[in-house]
Amino acid sequence: MSDIIQNQEYKQWFKELKDNIRQRQIKASISVNTELILMYWDLGRQIFEKQEYAKWGSGFIDQLSKDLKIEFPDMSGFSRDNLYYMKRFYLSYNQDDIFVEQVVPQIGFEIVEQAVPQLKKQSLIEFISQIPWGHNVVILKKVKNLEEAKFYIFKTIENSWSRSVLEYQIETGLFKRQGKAITNFDLTLPKPGSDLAIALLKDPYNFDFITLAENAKEKELEDKLVHNITRLLLELGKGFAYMGRQFELKVGKKEYRTDLLFYHTKLKCYIVIELKLKDFEPEFLGKLNFYLTAVNEFVKEPEDKPTIGILLCKSKDNYDVEFALKDINKPIGVSEFKYMELPEEIRNALPSSEELKNELNRIEDEQ
Repeated sequence: MSDIIQNQEYKQWFKELKDNIRQRQIKASISVNTELILMYWDLGRQIFEKQEYAKWGSGFIDQLSKDLKIEFPDMSGFSRDNLYYMKRFYLSYNQDDIFVEQVVPQIGFEIVEQAVPQLKKQSLIEFISQIPWGHNVVILKKVKNLEEAKFYIFKTIENSWSRSVLEYQIETGLFKRQGKAITNFDLTLPKPGSDLAIALLKDPYNFDFITLAENAKEKELEDKLVHNITRLLLELGKGFAYMGRQFELKVGKKEYRTDLLFYHTKLKCYIVIELKLKDFEPEFLGKLNFYLTAVNEFVKEPEDKPTIGILLCKSKDNYDVEFALKDINKPIGVSEFKYMELPEEIRNALPSSEELKNELNRIEDEQ
């Protein structure tokens, strides 16, 4: 390690590095995060190149960390581990890739063609520099695939996720669930709205914030989802505005009620969600299709886009769903959902509905 300190090449490089960091500090007062990320990117590049070609030995990063801390005592981020993350950061994204395919659908129904060339000019690192370093470290730690990493970077920018929300989305496998629902959107919605709608849906939905017994009813599921509306909206994704539960629809002399009704601020349409605590059955689509007709007729405003239906069921056969959707002319998506099941030992300790009924009858008789 002492050899590195005396190495003239190292001394000259470190002097240039100090000057560069000071210049970045000045720029950082204008654009803190972007300049910091770009500085870390450049430092990661230099660390990689010096380790690769300068052959300064195994103590290089330890010495560099020590020297940077002494030279910049008011700056955090120069720990040994963080320097290694900077190197990994550079190696992970060292390419001129772009996000055009993921950015364009987010514009909505009306895409301005003139905007596309402008989007193409943005490199991968320009996108990455829009999220904080702590978010980048989370992605480096938890995501190994480049496409998946790009997905979470873009979603963080799009949704302004906090670090904890980003961790939650990675841990619940959003990358593998997003856009995987079975839908007929390609046939029932105009482009590019159909692409955006498909991308919004997930399969399965993760409702691990609720616990249900094996024999629970749909109303209990609905109750718990509404009680945890903040977590539900997080899982549904950005743009879902909650309009109510058991939303009343009067058709002729009869009244009907949807399970959950939302309005999507990007799609500019109502979304009806129906919940089924059982396997998919084709007749579920008939009821949901009826609700969509009623919402379009009695709730939707002329400027709103066609109402979308989402059927969430405990399990499904994808072929059955695709076959059942063939002749339906309204936009419907079908997904599974997962939740926490009440542990068996707790279920066994709880009284059955029959036992509860008998106990209530006994209490009434005693009174």
